[in-house]
Amino acid sequence: MSNQLASNEKGSDESESSKKNMGLRPRNTERSYGWVAILLHWLDVLVIFSLFAVGWYMVELTYYDALYKPLPFIHQSVGILLAGWFVFRVAWRLANPSPEPEPGISAVQNLAAKVAHIGLYLMIAIVLLSGYLIPTAEGVAVSVFDIFSVPATITSLPTQADNAGWVHRYVAYALVGLASLHAAAALKHHFINRDNTLRRMLGRSDTSPDQ
Repeated sequence: MSNQLASNEKGSDESESSKKNMGLRPRNTERSYGWVAILLHWLDVLVIFSLFAVGWYMVELTYYDALYKPLPFIHQSVGILLAGWFVFRVAWRLANPSPEPEPGISAVQNLAAKVAHIGLYLMIAIVLLSGYLIPTAEGVAVSVFDIFSVPATITSLPTQADNAGWVHRYVAYALVGLASLHAAAALKHHFINRDNTLRRMLGRSDTSPDQ
């Protein structure tokens, strides 16, 4: 009897330990995201919203402002780095299917979430590509923090800089808008539905929302 109780307690401890360590796994599981996907997600959020804020601010600068040249240089450099990061994120996403939907989420909600994710990825790709086409329109390579340069490979599009600038600006608005709706939906799941949708992207999918 005592041996059985000890065995049950050990099994329970191992189960709890396994749950606590699930968020430390690099790859996704059926129930939770791995730490790589979580890191990619939150760094994307930080960088994209930061670039949007910088872009919003720098278009109002005049030639005599001290940040007239440094801010676009930083904006372009980070954007190029984000493009490489984004390619890696897409590859990781394809190699690591997302966890199963939370119980209670309808098929319509699940479909809407998938469409929103596809929309976010497409908009990020468009913003990055159009951002690259603006400074390279004159055939000038993009310097990344003076460490390396990305050559201008597309330079012959009609009014390339103007058209790419228009696309870059308004798709960026749409991207931030959709990302904000995505965040609002996650908060709704957390505070109203009381499920683990948000907690999974925080590496805490095995914790009840009430805890």
